Order: sequence, then C-alpha cells, then structure tokens
Amino acid sequence: MDKIDWRIKGFEFVNCNCDPGCPCQFNSRPTHGNCEALGAFRIEEGYFGDTRLDGLSFAMTLKWPGAIYEGNGQAQAFIDDSASPEQRDAILAILSGETSEPGATFFNVFASTMTTMHEPVFCPIEVSGDIDGRKAVVKVADLIEASGKPVLNPVTGEEFRGRIELPHGFEYAVAEVAQGRTSAHSNIPLELDGSHCHMAQLDIGPSGVYR
Repeated sequence: MDKIDWRIKGFEFVNCNCDPGCPCQFNSRPTHGNCEALGAFRIEEGYFGDTRLDGLSFAMTLKWPGAIYEGNGQAQAFIDDSASPEQRDAILAILSGETSEPGATFFNVFASTMTTMHEPVFCPIEVSGDIDGRKAVVKVADLIEASGKPVLNPVTGEEFRGRIELPHGFEYAVAEVAQGRTSAHSNIPLELDGSHCHMAQLDIGPSGVYR
C-alpha cells in the first residue's frame, strides 16, 4: 500500500449483467456465470493528499469471464477531461488499489482480479442521480450511455423499493436496488438492459467505507 491519505464522497451508480438484487452482493455466483459492469461516480467532496477532487466524475467498465473472485478480469477507466494532470494521477492512483489497505476497498479488491488494464480515457463525463428515487443518467462522451430506474412490481406495475445493507462491505454501507441499462462502445463493449443496478452514497478512503 502506498501510504497517502485520501477520501472521496459522492454519488455511485453501478449496472451489471446480473438480475436485480445481484447474487454477487451475497457471496453467490453471478446470475449468468460471468460479470460485466459499469460503475460511474460523481465526487461531491474529495481529496488525495493535497489534491482536491471536488466536482470531478469518473467511470469504469469491467468484465470477468466467471465470478469476480476467479480473476482474469479486464477494466478500463474514464476520467473527467476537466481534471488537471494532478487530479488525473490522483484518481488513477485510487483506482489502482495500491493506495488502499489490502482488501479494504473495492478498488483494491477488483484490481487484484485484473489481468488486463486498458488505457484510461480522458473525456467529458456527466453523472446525475437520485438515490432515494432510484433514478440516474450517465453519459461518457460518445462512448457510454447508461441509466437507472426503479424496479417494477410484475403484478401491479408499481415501483418496488429494496435496499442492500452490507455492514462489513468494501464498496458501500447501504445501496438502493434499481434496474439499469448500459450501452458502452470502447475496449470493453457492454449492452445491458433491465439488469441489476444499485445506487449509493459513496464515502470511502484507504481503510474502507466510512460508516
């Protein structure tokens, strides 16, 4: 671990290929045997050492041929092109997992399962969402479009609300479950529709999730 203090707080949007609820969140195998996902984040407040990260956004596309813990994954990072060189380096350092305690953050855990890290892309990124309303919109240049909306009751058509609480999780404390759609056209193509999505208040640092 590179010993530098950091913390990022903000909005988190994740859409993966599992059914809503995502068995991976409960240490079960993914719905279809493999994992494909988009994660998009808007930093409301954040720092990496002396470098402020407030107002920046970043995203990641990720893919594993089996369950995440089985490894052989690939990932690509997308970082707000308004970020300065110092801010870009700071976000990449966080994403590398090398500035986290071993196993303490999803950045560190995911990085340990990667075989291929594609070159990062610096481009315009828009991330907006309403956690309680389970709604979100993500746009990464002309490379990625994604959205989230509430899961609907199949009988009544009414909005269903469910949460995942992970007291010892390495990504979030509580997340709202939704259904998501993602279309990504870069090194890791994704086409997801109606699959698992969660939205959470991100608050994380080198030692893990702040609770």
